Amino acid sequence: MKTLSILIFVGLLFAGILHITAQNCGCSPDLCCSQFGYCGSDETYCGTGCQEGPCFGSSPTNDVSIASIVTDAFFNGIVDQSDGGCVGRGFYTRAAFLEAVENHPQFGRVGSEEDSRREIAAFFAHVTHETGHFCFIEEINGASQDYCDETVTQYPCNPSKLYYGRGPIQLTWNFNYGPAGQSIGFDGLGNPEIVATNAVISFRTALWFWTTNVQSVLSQGFGATIRAINGRLECDGANPDTVSARVRYFTEYCNQLGVTPGDNLRC
Repeated sequence: MKTLSILIFVGLLFAGILHITAQNCGCSPDLCCSQFGYCGSDETYCGTGCQEGPCFGSSPTNDVSIASIVTDAFFNGIVDQSDGGCVGRGFYTRAAFLEAVENHPQFGRVGSEEDSRREIAAFFAHVTHETGHFCFIEEINGASQDYCDETVTQYPCNPSKLYYGRGPIQLTWNFNYGPAGQSIGFDGLGNPEIVATNAVISFRTALWFWTTNVQSVLSQGFGATIRAINGRLECDGANPDTVSARVRYFTEYCNQLGVTPGDNLRC
């Protein structure tokens, strides 16, 4: 009987493992969706990289109005610095951004109002650099690059699709398109092009990447956000000019939003 009980227990445990490994986002409201797309309730699921649900530290802690900070003047002040013929003009709009923010309530609402303003300044500093003041929707020459990491078998590349940079934060690689799509609700691996054709989804991919990979390091200074976004190619002296550009935008936007940029600006 003991042997039979053990076998039953092992069988149930194995079935449970199969269930867990087969999961994706779409968890019940009381569970978190981990950065890898599985449902659970402990630190592994609700901690770093948590995409949805009662994520640890992701609940809004203030009642800051994002719309009152990202005003028409602020947003259009960025767009107006791009060339009039840019493809991004008319695609990237404040209305699309604000609609996207409604689905990411943790963005810009953690900590004090100063923290919120500083986070918003940091987000738009990176977006400005990545898109050339909202000029570019897609990465320049991106179609000639190979952004398929075949070792990430959880998010297998579609051989007829390309995962180059698209959108405000220039979402790149299959291991970002896959989970972004799961979290937001589109086929990231089968239809990556939608990030360049649907402005709300485009902004949502940027906010997803931000809240999943960047927001947790904000307290370490702006330099840490550079490292989280493009550290290998820019930090530790790899490309000081691009680091300087990001810092310049951040400082400028902090001034516009009435907040100090803080320390540790470079990576």
